[in-house]
Amino acid sequence: MLATRVILDQGIHVEGINFFTGFCVEGHTHAIRSKDKKKEKRNNALWVAEELGIKLHIIDVIEEYKDVVLNPKHGYGQHLNPCLDCKIFMVNKAAAWAWMEENDFDFIITGEVIGQRPMSQRKATMPIIARESGADDRLLRPLCAKNLPLTLPERKGWVDRDRLFGFHGRNRTPQIELAKSLGIEEYSQPAGGCCFLTDKSYASKLGDLWQSRGERTYEIDDIMLLKVGRHLRPAPHYKLIISREEGENHYLTGYQHQHTTIRTVSHPGPVTIVDGTPGDDDLLFAARIAARYSQGRDADKVTLSITPPGKDGREVTVPPLAATEVLENWYV
Repeated sequence: MLATRVILDQGIHVEGINFFTGFCVEGHTHAIRSKDKKKEKRNNALWVAEELGIKLHIIDVIEEYKDVVLNPKHGYGQHLNPCLDCKIFMVNKAAAWAWMEENDFDFIITGEVIGQRPMSQRKATMPIIARESGADDRLLRPLCAKNLPLTLPERKGWVDRDRLFGFHGRNRTPQIELAKSLGIEEYSQPAGGCCFLTDKSYASKLGDLWQSRGERTYEIDDIMLLKVGRHLRPAPHYKLIISREEGENHYLTGYQHQHTTIRTVSHPGPVTIVDGTPGDDDLLFAARIAARYSQGRDADKVTLSITPPGKDGREVTVPPLAATEVLENWYV
């Protein structure tokens, strides 16, 4: 937001590009959960573009992005976040986009600041991103440009370097002060981000998915489901995704044609979907686990329905699993 405003204020036309990877779905979980209904739901890229008065192009890169996640040349960060490869990929998409030259766009800007991120925003990695993306000196970082060599737009005089900045480090105070001076009062969390791959819990679930399938691959439904519910794996060949509240009940119901679904009948309770290859005994055991998380957890028996995709369901009555029987290592 700041980088764009700084360039706009020099009288330069700017348009935004937002890449949809599937992992950065802002407001997704807030939109699902009933308890989050009052929280604001917005795509921050769209909101920022509207605030700045610029055009935004949203580009679907879900399939192309898989190679970045699965085979990052520069490795992962603390979890499964391929931050450096991700930045290279996105700048490359912008630099190589035929639309850029066809519409007379001359260079690319990002909001990167040296030292702000431990993996992708270090002084040593800045030239790697520029070089390996193919953008080279057409890549300008307005917020830390004075700490970097001159770029093409600066040498050509398209941009006044004196009106750029030399921010560095993780402290966001200079950026917040700049926002105030520009009259920007509302913005997303300065130190935040929307990438689920940086989240320890999410990364653990994705790693578990790959291990259980014996291959490192995923589809969009896989990565969406990892964001929802309580994930338990009682055995290597199947996993349960158990809703935690009404909104998640509605969401998981949308997968009843793809997965076996367990619902409580005799008591209010969660929707549970079963991912994997469970046998009949596994499904009965899964029903006991689902009953444990229902309002019938203290009852002697709970009746549930088990419905495979595309088939008629059957009702079973089982004793809920005791809390002491739910093993800690089941939680993904």
